[in-house]
Amino acid sequence: MPITNDTICALATPVGKGGVSVIRVSGSNALPLCQVLTGLQPTPRQAVLGSFHARGGELIDNGLVLYFKAPHSFTGEDVCEFHCHGSPMVVDQVLTFLVAHGARLARPGEFSERAFLNDKLDLTQAEAIADLIDSASISAARHAIRSLQGDFSQLVHQLVSQLVELRAYVEAAMDFADEEIDFLGAGNVRSRLVALMTTLQQIQLQAKQGSLLREGLKVVIAGAPNAGKSTLLNALCGHDVAIVTPIAGTTRDLLQHEISLDGIPVHLTDTAGLRDSGDPVEAEGIRRARAAINDADLVLLLIDIQQSADVISDPLWHELNTLAVGKLTVVLNKTDLSNLDPEIDHVEGVTSIRLSAHTRAGLHLLRDHIKHRAGVNPAEDGGFIARRRHLIALDAAYKALQQALYCLDCLQASELVAEELRNAQQSLDEITGKFTSDDLLGAIFSSFCIGK
Repeated sequence: MPITNDTICALATPVGKGGVSVIRVSGSNALPLCQVLTGLQPTPRQAVLGSFHARGGELIDNGLVLYFKAPHSFTGEDVCEFHCHGSPMVVDQVLTFLVAHGARLARPGEFSERAFLNDKLDLTQAEAIADLIDSASISAARHAIRSLQGDFSQLVHQLVSQLVELRAYVEAAMDFADEEIDFLGAGNVRSRLVALMTTLQQIQLQAKQGSLLREGLKVVIAGAPNAGKSTLLNALCGHDVAIVTPIAGTTRDLLQHEISLDGIPVHLTDTAGLRDSGDPVEAEGIRRARAAINDADLVLLLIDIQQSADVISDPLWHELNTLAVGKLTVVLNKTDLSNLDPEIDHVEGVTSIRLSAHTRAGLHLLRDHIKHRAGVNPAEDGGFIARRRHLIALDAAYKALQQALYCLDCLQASELVAEELRNAQQSLDEITGKFTSDDLLGAIFSSFCIGK
């Protein structure tokens, strides 16, 4: 994506009436445009009061003028900002004047795009700007600001640096393939490769949590008929979303609803009761339920505590513990009918929560558990925001390292090891934008708001 030399302008604050509107201009003609509009010769980084005049010389407004001289600006170009009164008519007149004198209206995300192209920030930091603006919780905002400060980028850069060192050693060892010295063994290539994989796995875990904070958690409610799945959905939503009856098999299709827990989007899905059914409609609903379970971030297995107080003895436990390995939570429902108090416990390494969906006693335990699974942890200072594309790139890098390890252990083929290390490096470089297609950059920045 080429760096353009034209000058762009846009409203950097939300559209509509307000106390102040900020109009941003970036490019080689930003300062001349400022001088024509205000008649001022502003000093860099000093706010000055000025008057904005229309093309015929009539006064538009009075406001503050800020000038940032390249390369010491957000975009790396000359940047001027005009802080005027928050009137749509005033903003329109200023933008009309700027366009009439050679500027053009900026595309969505074009200011951030220029900052990336001018090496003022990398791609993860640019994406973090949009994520910070869109953050719906304190936790998401904190994670986004860490990404903006470069926490995520630094982890990736450190990993790439170690990967480059190992790759350079392996490629150098290929020049001595005819020697009797085991250069790969002497260089501890295997141990260094395993260490890289361990570090990458840790970054993957953090990125997964950061992605959940940004994109939300997909929670599927599953269980046998009449376990209380629809009642639990209604309780979590705070109002009646699903039809609740004592008739088994009432829910036959996926019923989806989104809620917010402390600003974290949670995508809830109620499913058909899991059982063998000769009814073709219900059987299709059960098939869809299993597909939703496979795609979920968290599966709530609802068990009627009156029918099966022992989790391990429940037949669905064994099925879902295999189908939803690592993402299963057991909910023992209907404590109001069994004289048991709500509590949270752990069975076979899986969280078990005892509650009543009908009376909502213990519902706070489940809410807290869902928030924890989404990455909300007030006591934890670390973490960064991440996107789905980051997870895909990290996974591709890890698979390449796995393949490199196979080529080393089973094939003893240094040239194949070097190739897989190159593939891993390329995948990681896609995260920060060092190696990224123009089409991907266009897609990323087009999702930003105008003026950013």
